Amino acid sequence: MAALLDDHLLRDLLAQHLSPELSQVLDRHQPATTNLYLHRLARSVVSARGGTLTGRWSAEHRRQLGRRLLALPESIQVAPMRTLAYRMAEIAVVHRVSTLGAEAAAAAEHLGATLCVWDGDDGPGIRRAVAAVGASYRTVAR
Repeated sequence: MAALLDDHLLRDLLAQHLSPELSQVLDRHQPATTNLYLHRLARSVVSARGGTLTGRWSAEHRRQLGRRLLALPESIQVAPMRTLAYRMAEIAVVHRVSTLGAEAAAAAEHLGATLCVWDGDDGPGIRRAVAAVGASYRTVAR
């Protein structure tokens, strides 16, 4: 079974800053993410405008993370957008979530994964959409 990581948790995995809780998740599940979570993390690395992802990181630390993003390990599955696109549209309309939320719910459903989000970014809309598609959702402390 896969653990579908949001951008915060993906950052922690790639930077090797695993909290005890994230370590436990990854001991039992293969890591996966979505295209949009991957994109948001890459954008944060490139722009670093003081956000919660990498804004407070040094330029060197961001460059190191950028190199890891460019060489994303094959062990981290990225749910294919072409497979998810139609289902994302359905989820976005029915559950009134953002494109990012719709992709996360569709990917969790497609992969049979648990969507794992940083507990500081927990949202009721995405939580409801994930439950509606029959997937699991959990928050992870950092």
